[in-house]
Amino acid sequence: MPATQLGQFEDSFVIHFGTKSNRINAYTLASTLAGIADAAKAANDSLNPGFDIEVVVEAIGRGSFKARIRSYYHNQNNLFSGAGLKAIVLNIISTFIYIHTLQPDPKMNVIVTGAEVVIEHGSERIVIPRAVHDAAIAMNSDTKFCGGATQVIRSVSKDNAISSLGFTSSMTDKVPSILIPRERFQYLAETPEAELPQCREVIEPAEITILRAVLSRSKSKRRWQFVMGGIRISAPILDSEFYRKFTAHEIRIAPGDQLQVRLKIKQKFSIEAGIYINEGYEITEVIDHIQKVVEIQSTITQE
Repeated sequence: MPATQLGQFEDSFVIHFGTKSNRINAYTLASTLAGIADAAKAANDSLNPGFDIEVVVEAIGRGSFKARIRSYYHNQNNLFSGAGLKAIVLNIISTFIYIHTLQPDPKMNVIVTGAEVVIEHGSERIVIPRAVHDAAIAMNSDTKFCGGATQVIRSVSKDNAISSLGFTSSMTDKVPSILIPRERFQYLAETPEAELPQCREVIEPAEITILRAVLSRSKSKRRWQFVMGGIRISAPILDSEFYRKFTAHEIRIAPGDQLQVRLKIKQKFSIEAGIYINEGYEITEVIDHIQKVVEIQSTITQE
């Protein structure tokens, strides 16, 4: 009986959209990635208090349509959090989705040992590290995680051009190590959907570049101008310690400087796209200030 090994991803995986084309509907891709990001944040909040997680798309590949997803962890300056970091968030997502898309079968056999959980299901044999399996099962009660994971399957289920969804380690893998055929999407996609709030706020680590600074603090939350990932945004800085350091001349601000911050993003749900869209920003904490590097050219004049 062939064995499928779950729990092989640490900080990245490649998601395969099984399609005959080398392209994919933009809404399908955006909604799927948003579901992964929401599930990752919920799992990380549960597993790694004191750390933020940032989920990014590193590369797009061909074959079927592929996207490499990577997670980055950022310390929230919690002195007691470093040793306890568990980098298994992406494993939990892939395990949760795979388990919940297995066809219900009363003959399913589950073998639990101290190190792993083995699920024998028809012709499949699935081996999952015990820590990953237990964490994935624990997330059943987390509505934000379940909502994100379910959104992944609902997104691809709505796109008739996609015949399967898979997860693997390398962009060069022609066949994903974890493969979910379309006929199994229904088992998770048909899970009763919790009513999503129309508006929400999320906090993420971010690195932004200053375009225009507002150096006088006021109650009106005057907005600074920044560039983040090539996009211009406006946001007030609410960190009183940052203004204290500025007033005390401990830091000097200039256009082109970068700030590492915790960014509160205000979002509104789009029914048409099936995802949350950013509506506004606030900086709740400035973690670090990086001055723009100015190259000074020395000229030697010979007489």
